[in-house]
Amino acid sequence: MAATSHSTLVNFIFELANKLRGPYKPAQYRRVMLPLIVLRRLDLVLEPTKAAVLAKHEELKSRKMSLELQHGALVKAAEQPFYNTSKYTFRSLLADPEHLAANLVAYIRGFSPVLQQIFERFEFEKEIPKLEETNRLFLILQDFTAKEVNLHPSVLPPWQMGYVFEELIRRFNEQANEEAGDHFTPREVIRLMAALTYTHDEDVTSGKAVSRTVYDPTCGTGGMLSVSEEYTREINKKINLELFGQDYNPESWAICCADMLIKNEPVSHIAFGDVLGDGKSFDGHPGERFHYMLANPPFGVKWEPQKKTVEDEYAKQGFGGRFGPGLPRINEGSLLFLLHMLSKMHPAPVFDKAGKNVGGDGSKIAVVFNGSPLFAGEPGPNESNIRRWVIENDWLDAIVALPDQLFYNTGINTYIWLVSNRKPAHRRGRVQLINATRHYVKMKKSQGNKRNEIGDGLEGRPDHIAEIVRLYDENKDGGTSRVPVDGKPKELVCSKIFDNRDFGYLRLTVERPLRLNFQPSPERLARVHEASEFRKLATSKKKHGSEAWKEEIAAGEAEQARILAALDKLDAKKLMHNRDTFSATLKTTCKGAGVKLSGPMLKAILTALGERDATADICLLPNGHPEPDAELRDTELVPLPPTAPLPLPLAYTKDADNADLLALVQPHLDAHFAREVLPHWPDAWPDYTKTKLGYEIPVSRHFYTYEPPRELTDIEADIKGLEGEILDMLKEVTV
Repeated sequence: MAATSHSTLVNFIFELANKLRGPYKPAQYRRVMLPLIVLRRLDLVLEPTKAAVLAKHEELKSRKMSLELQHGALVKAAEQPFYNTSKYTFRSLLADPEHLAANLVAYIRGFSPVLQQIFERFEFEKEIPKLEETNRLFLILQDFTAKEVNLHPSVLPPWQMGYVFEELIRRFNEQANEEAGDHFTPREVIRLMAALTYTHDEDVTSGKAVSRTVYDPTCGTGGMLSVSEEYTREINKKINLELFGQDYNPESWAICCADMLIKNEPVSHIAFGDVLGDGKSFDGHPGERFHYMLANPPFGVKWEPQKKTVEDEYAKQGFGGRFGPGLPRINEGSLLFLLHMLSKMHPAPVFDKAGKNVGGDGSKIAVVFNGSPLFAGEPGPNESNIRRWVIENDWLDAIVALPDQLFYNTGINTYIWLVSNRKPAHRRGRVQLINATRHYVKMKKSQGNKRNEIGDGLEGRPDHIAEIVRLYDENKDGGTSRVPVDGKPKELVCSKIFDNRDFGYLRLTVERPLRLNFQPSPERLARVHEASEFRKLATSKKKHGSEAWKEEIAAGEAEQARILAALDKLDAKKLMHNRDTFSATLKTTCKGAGVKLSGPMLKAILTALGERDATADICLLPNGHPEPDAELRDTELVPLPPTAPLPLPLAYTKDADNADLLALVQPHLDAHFAREVLPHWPDAWPDYTKTKLGYEIPVSRHFYTYEPPRELTDIEADIKGLEGEILDMLKEVTV
């Protein structure tokens, strides 16, 4: 079915759903429409063999065989891995409108056990009485039997069924001013991910009879699995691809399972629940490893519901669990899904001297992220350490920057990460960045936020997928591609190759000394009155208004007055540039006035009377070292030394001693400090105790090209042209 056909179908179903208005709010339409779509789809599949199934069921029932024992024979009669033993179809249900509600329940309960479990997730039976009471049930079912609603898999394949579901859900949410949290992946993006994933896999591309497993931990309605399977069958008809997935949304899980059943795939391979763990669910495929993993996990979503489970695993299991490198910020959990997938990799291939693989099959991952996982998080056990762990283990193969406005409910920039522990020899130790942000065509009609699509070579579109795969396969630093720029084809560098260490950096803390001048001027003395330590003198913890309270307040106010009187004896016009000298003068003056300053009070007065002054003497600590000025503190991001061994044998924990790090990099830091810092700040010094190792992947920066500003004469001409247009419009108004 062409894309226009499924759009027409979506429009038809949405108009049909509007008949629910009144008893249902728009955001509630999905409770009825989604299960009915699945029901009708199953009904159409079973229709040709319905009579044979009923006949076989009656025959076996007469022999007093239980339904469990009948299962094999009924599946054979249905010519499908499922069946329905009720006497009803959608059309026959409509023939008895008076008993429609009861008959529909009987029809649903007549499905084979697996499908009944699926429909329990929809909870559709709860809606049937409401639909009957409001006279909507007959109308809706009648419309679903219309010719316009052809949901048979031969007409609407699983991946396109996913489009229909996503578009309907998006529209229902828009009606309720809500936004879907997950992002359904467009078919062309999945095909690109699949093409990139299977590139370099000679077993798959050679046409041999091989068996492989594919896994999507956030499978939704199953589009990623279906399109991946479709793509592999196109390049190798002999491949046996087992599909595995998991999803926490009941509706999406039920839809995916129903389509898996129609395709004769094991429904048990699609687990229900949250793979991160929300206290109720967890990894649905414990101990399983997969050859390929493709996913588009939710991004920009808080992982608070999973916080306890994830943090417990991190604290108790460390690298024995999934989250050893660290945890991302609570408002962005997408990298947790990558860590989960990494735990599902087959062991990497290991070859002996004879070239025989004595290790494992290895795995390859393609996952869609937004920009945050590329650079968010400072050095430490967070996003930075997750990137570091992936890169230092030489698992990061490539990152592809995609065009914006590709997804239905978000227009942000997205990236495909290719991660593998079976990188070909010529790609090891290096990472490829591909800029495919211009590889798109504008859609004739936007769908939500989706206004662009990656060309797949069909219906006159350019084959951007083949071009991006070519760039990846060639693995060339400086690889170019011809893409439209301002409407004209232009040769642009779209591929760059980097060593793993190029993404690492050392965060060096640079200190500068505190320099203060001091003066007991009226303006600065006023700040003493506001100092918390000074104001604390005239307070009491005794009962408010009691004699003891009054006595303490009075004593404190008297002490304040004595301090102020002592400060008045200082020369208000004298500006001093040495803190120790001024402090000694202050103490002597206060002592002569009978005032003894506590350490905190002395500090408060010095703070109030001091101001930063680049010409003042350096303030010293008791040990004689310069006191750092927190306001002048800065950090230098220093590239890793080119000869630093990777992976670096350094701890990933938050409070790890950085002695091992400094042993490797301190000469490099010393040279950087002397070259880049001291010429500008001769009084600065490095604080090596705070040095941290971090990783970031600044894709946009590496492909940035400077575009000079327009000539002033051109801008001036545009302004004059606009002024002329405005004057012409004003004349029309005033005439």
